[in-house]
Amino acid sequence: MTLKLTNLDVLKGQLIVSAQAYPGEPMRDPRTTAQVAASAVIGGAAAVRVQGIADIQFTRSAVEVPVIGLWKDGHDGVFITPTLRHALACANAGAHIVAIDGTRRPRPDGLDLAATIAGIHAESNALVMADCGSPADAAAAAEAGADLLGTTLAGYSGERTKTQGPDLDMLAQIVAADLGLPLIAEGRIHTPAQARQALDAGAFAVVVGTAITHPASITGWFKDALSA
Repeated sequence: MTLKLTNLDVLKGQLIVSAQAYPGEPMRDPRTTAQVAASAVIGGAAAVRVQGIADIQFTRSAVEVPVIGLWKDGHDGVFITPTLRHALACANAGAHIVAIDGTRRPRPDGLDLAATIAGIHAESNALVMADCGSPADAAAAAEAGADLLGTTLAGYSGERTKTQGPDLDMLAQIVAADLGLPLIAEGRIHTPAQARQALDAGAFAVVVGTAITHPASITGWFKDALSA
């Protein structure tokens, strides 16, 4: 079992890179994920975030930084590490931090968020990052025992309108609530300037995924600009 991450200060003010590919894409391979993650670390990533049990295992072997692991199961509703079973599988695969759906929506296994987090803490050494969709989610996740909060689901859980870039207003509201936990900015951060804005707005650290690790999307942005 992975050693417990005890010093979150290694992430303070830092960049976390999410390395993921969608099913059916050429890069949807755990070995590729690990190589992309390792390349991001060379570039300065203080931690990486990966999806899938094999991806977590391969990435743990490829990098020396903290690994945030998750398991997406489904496409709608609660699908980011939706149950305690999924979460423990991520922890057992080597994730230092397990990212789970941190919204107030019903979970597929019937457990509430507090019971899920308590189960992860009781049965593994992993910390828990609650991926939230609103300030109310963040407050509830803090009360439920999460170790870190994320803005990952802003605009995706039905509570807030999806913004063009990162939801800095939601970030500011959570910061103002002073919940006492590290708040990770994640979601639609596509430029270095936006990453800086998130940090300046009070984020503890910033996650960037698509803009760094998803060539199909990045290529599409350039193609669209040339076609306009």
